[in-house]
Amino acid sequence: MGAQDTKDEADDFKADGGVETPAMIWDPSFDSWTHYGVRGQPAAILVDANGNELGRWLGAFDLDEVLDTLP
Repeated sequence: MGAQDTKDEADDFKADGGVETPAMIWDPSFDSWTHYGVRGQPAAILVDANGNELGRWLGAFDLDEVLDTLP
């Protein structure tokens, strides 16, 4: 999910990591932060199409580790 930076910065982050999927939730309202219990950045939470959480990284994380969690 993205919220703190601009949408363009979030898109650049994905591009720099070579990430095309999964989709990033863009939420400038921070409602998703409350829902998922995120208190700060960086954070990454992978959620499948059914809303099941697949992985969670709060604080600094390795992008490759996140990508390895993808089904």
